[in-house]
Amino acid sequence: MAVNYQLELERELQKNEGKTPRLLLHCCCAPCSSYVLEYLSPHFSITAHYYNPNIDTPEEYAHRARELSRFVQEMPLPGAVDVLAEPYTPAEFYAAVKGLEDIPEGGRRCYECYRLRLRRAAQAAAAGGYDYFTTTLSISPHKNAVWLGELGEAFAAEYGVRWLPSDFKKKNGFKRSTELAARYGLYRQDYCGCVFSRREAEARAARKSAQNKHGA
Repeated sequence: MAVNYQLELERELQKNEGKTPRLLLHCCCAPCSSYVLEYLSPHFSITAHYYNPNIDTPEEYAHRARELSRFVQEMPLPGAVDVLAEPYTPAEFYAAVKGLEDIPEGGRRCYECYRLRLRRAAQAAAAGGYDYFTTTLSISPHKNAVWLGELGEAFAAEYGVRWLPSDFKKKNGFKRSTELAARYGLYRQDYCGCVFSRREAEARAARKSAQNKHGA
């Protein structure tokens, strides 16, 4: 039976009514984080944890980190939010996905990337004494919420920090994130971040351009 992560999240929020637990929220970028922070900040004291060694260049890494910090500063969020940006460590990503370079996006390489980032989030949450950890990744229609949930639960058990179940694309979460990104003028990239997804995005654009020229 499929797990309803949105329902589980709502139940967890109800359990904590009257409390303000500490949440370490792994954030992939500002646009994806926007709705999630809007939704969760009334219920938690949040640290936006920016750890994404999959991103292909230091310039792209820094750009996304700045946009996340800018959004947190500019949006009047109802709860406390701070940003913890980790150093850029791409070698960790390439080691994690070694041998999977040619797997299409959405396959095993992405799973290993999720595993890398969620493990680090769980470690940081345990070290910082947080009550929960979770990730913004599930807001994307292209990300596998089941894999994310399974990995989150596994790392929760391993590191002793509760996983906050979630599938943030539910309840029009992705649509709301695009609205907030437009309102705040957030940099919205057209690939997930890694060199492999960039190549796939460029190949799609080239095919589309060729089709348009042929159609014309």
